[in-house]
Amino acid sequence: MKPVIQLALDFTELRRALRVAEEAVEGGVDWLEAGTPLIKSEGMEAVRKLRDKFPDKVIVADMKTADTGRLEVEIAAKSGADVVCVLGNVAESTVRECIEAGKNYGAKIMVDLLEVEDLRKKAKDFEEWGADYLCIHTPIDAQMRGEDPFQKLREVREKVRLPLAIAGGITSENASQAVSSGANIIIVGGFIIKSPDPKKSTRDLKRAIDRRISIPTTLYKRLTGEKVREILERVSTPNISDALHRRGALTGIKPFVEGVKMVGRAFTVKTYPGDWAKPVEAIDKAEKGDVLVIDAGGRGPAVWGELATWSAKNRGLAGVVVDGAIRDVPEIRKLNFPAFARLVTPQAGEPKGFGEMGIPLRIGGEMVEPGDWIVGDEDGVVVIPWRKVDEIANRAMDVLERENRIRKEIQEGGTLSSVMELLRWEKKR
Repeated sequence: MKPVIQLALDFTELRRALRVAEEAVEGGVDWLEAGTPLIKSEGMEAVRKLRDKFPDKVIVADMKTADTGRLEVEIAAKSGADVVCVLGNVAESTVRECIEAGKNYGAKIMVDLLEVEDLRKKAKDFEEWGADYLCIHTPIDAQMRGEDPFQKLREVREKVRLPLAIAGGITSENASQAVSSGANIIIVGGFIIKSPDPKKSTRDLKRAIDRRISIPTTLYKRLTGEKVREILERVSTPNISDALHRRGALTGIKPFVEGVKMVGRAFTVKTYPGDWAKPVEAIDKAEKGDVLVIDAGGRGPAVWGELATWSAKNRGLAGVVVDGAIRDVPEIRKLNFPAFARLVTPQAGEPKGFGEMGIPLRIGGEMVEPGDWIVGDEDGVVVIPWRKVDEIANRAMDVLERENRIRKEIQEGGTLSSVMELLRWEKKR
């Protein structure tokens, strides 16, 4: 089977899905999938509209059937679906009912191997039961943790002859790897549906598959480990706060230097108001690229100024956050050093030496532990728990990518309300 591109239209608004589908078809998409969010939002009307608008394309209904297999295949097939998807981790009888119903109603059945245990054995079972396609699916939440689907794909490829689909995090950068690992159906969502130019993105993907090459992309890929710094330097603090479910912002902490970005791990300092001894000592103890996070009790006198800034800059620190007061702001701005604080005052304190370093702090309404990631820009400062930084960084990138698509639709004449159909989604009670 020649590799085909299946576009997962994971929208909640049918109008937006059809618009992107039209552009992607011009770019060379082969199959069109009514994604699960679209089906849950719009019902079978999504499948009918795709069938009517694209009569020559294979239409996939990603029902993710978990029960009532025969009925769900019937309604999808009668609405115009050529392929219907059932979950593979459900009751055997449900999968078998879907396969049988597919034969009755002229639809092929794709079994989604999401969360299936003993993958190779079950894949062989599904093949013997009469499934038409199997899908190796890395779910969104796992993508955000940087999981790699290609090893599972290769394992299943060794066991079955059925055409295999792969879904989850596929871009022009890794699509050729998916094909070389055994995939026949390349299911792509975000790389196309979040793109400001779906037609171009589809063409790039098609070229990567046809020529077996990797075409680099700065978006739509997920990074882990120290590479998450690349993401955090690209996304904004609002992107990160959205990824944290509207949390993470240090309330009352303001930027004092415009046009600079701060990204680094927290080196925490606890001191008393006006006691600048521990903050200055911390400059020598922190690692290059760290952010000093100083709890000075939320008030003055200042525990940070020009000379401390010169020292931090010489040591290669990424910035400073003070829950308290700083001074010498004009000089700090000339040094272009990221400085965030609650207050500014000309009054300095005294170096008494009280306090500690490397302990958890609560500032601005959030806990900050040593090693947490701190990101600051002109909107303020957010903290990302170090245990979740891979996931949150990738979710923040997802927010940025989705906003890019929405921005394009607004630039073409829409409004935020009309693009997102806000009235439709207002809570009724």
